[in-house]
Amino acid sequence: MVEGFEVYPRSKVELDGATYSLARRSADARKVLLVQGSDLGGFAGQQQGDVLVCSLTAENAAVLRERLPWLRPRSLGLQTSAGCGDRLGLATPGHVRAARKYETIAPIFAQQSVRENARTGRTPQQVMDDATWGLFQEGWCEPWGSDADHLKTPQDIDSFAAAGFTLYTVDPGDHVDGEAHTASPAEVDAKMQALPWDTLEDTLGDMERRYLNHSFDLGDRAMTLDREALHRAAAKYGRAVAHASRMYRHLAANPPAGSGFELEVSVDETETPTSPEEHFYVASELKRLGVEWVSLAPRYVGRFEKGVDYIGDLDEFKAELAKHAAIARALGPYKLSIHSGSDKFSIYSLIAELTDGLVHLKTAGTSYLEALRAVAQVDATFFREILTLACQRYEIDRATYHVSADLAKVPAPDALHDADLPGLLDQFDARQVLHVTFGSVLDRFGERLLAMLAAHEQVYAAMLETHFERHLSPLVG
Repeated sequence: MVEGFEVYPRSKVELDGATYSLARRSADARKVLLVQGSDLGGFAGQQQGDVLVCSLTAENAAVLRERLPWLRPRSLGLQTSAGCGDRLGLATPGHVRAARKYETIAPIFAQQSVRENARTGRTPQQVMDDATWGLFQEGWCEPWGSDADHLKTPQDIDSFAAAGFTLYTVDPGDHVDGEAHTASPAEVDAKMQALPWDTLEDTLGDMERRYLNHSFDLGDRAMTLDREALHRAAAKYGRAVAHASRMYRHLAANPPAGSGFELEVSVDETETPTSPEEHFYVASELKRLGVEWVSLAPRYVGRFEKGVDYIGDLDEFKAELAKHAAIARALGPYKLSIHSGSDKFSIYSLIAELTDGLVHLKTAGTSYLEALRAVAQVDATFFREILTLACQRYEIDRATYHVSADLAKVPAPDALHDADLPGLLDQFDARQVLHVTFGSVLDRFGERLLAMLAAHEQVYAAMLETHFERHLSPLVG
């Protein structure tokens, strides 16, 4: 269409007398939007012949989403789904290539947590726009979702709502009282008395009448709660339920413009597992308070550490997951959400089997690690610099993560041949060290890293495609 630009063939769209495509400028690899036709209103760019050459700005992304409605995210309901977090804003093409092969799995291509945005310096709007351009590049026209992840305050909700996100993952983890798990009966009673009963629209007596001396049918099993189990569940999660309800009502009163929304409730980032009885309490109370949600993330047994496989007893995990799945079917149905779900290859088949597809798998940092694998393959010197910085920052940056990597077990950057460096992304300790230090790496090397990945985008996309096939294929049975 325009000399000096190479068009991405899948991006070309002809609609209502206009032609749209994404192109890469030969001189500097910069990407642009090309628009040709009689109606160019709304787009900002420079005219070259009969083509308008537009920068990839937020304003142009917004106009393109209006012109091509399939580039707008939507609610995905109860379909099996997978979140594809993208800390760099470059991973969507690789995610799309993998997702194309699994029609029964609904992808969430724009997913970022408040914590990740704080560390990367990105905004919710940038996350949405980066996904938009990646989807356009790859010609994705099927439904897709967007996830405002780990929201802790109403203000967190507002910034994502302004960007048009469709799934809101409320994280009331700061309001979970982990001490209730092992507190003495007297301490539990004191915690019960101090619960925000007005916000819960409840009293202790009414709560006990709802639960005690009842057997709840869960289909393939029954649920009963004795007084101790009920009180510990309420003491542990009562404030979290109240906070989740407040967040839901704020969202319902201030919904994202132009789109509906769905809610996920997450209590996964806590020290102690969520027992089936506690899950039952949380879901029952949310339901009583009028909260509607599509997925819920308990804190499962075992360890879901960042970037590595599940750590724990698989038989115990299977037995507990079956109970959680029964509760989700009986009180919803809703999906069980698997947070820190990247690279948990040993449990994906179990999850698919026991949830009957009512599952949402959430991944994030694994795409960043594949970016580092690409760097290790194409520029060994740069990768060694990244690894050196990661080792220097690990003890500080690990503070907000549940990880167990031993820095002493990470090979020294100069101890390996160039050809062996990509393999560090498969070594437990090195992988976690690289995973949790992404903020520090981006602070130091962000522009250089993005430029390198842009120059080798097909290498990165191919690695992502292969990696995500391993995540998605077990979910389809």
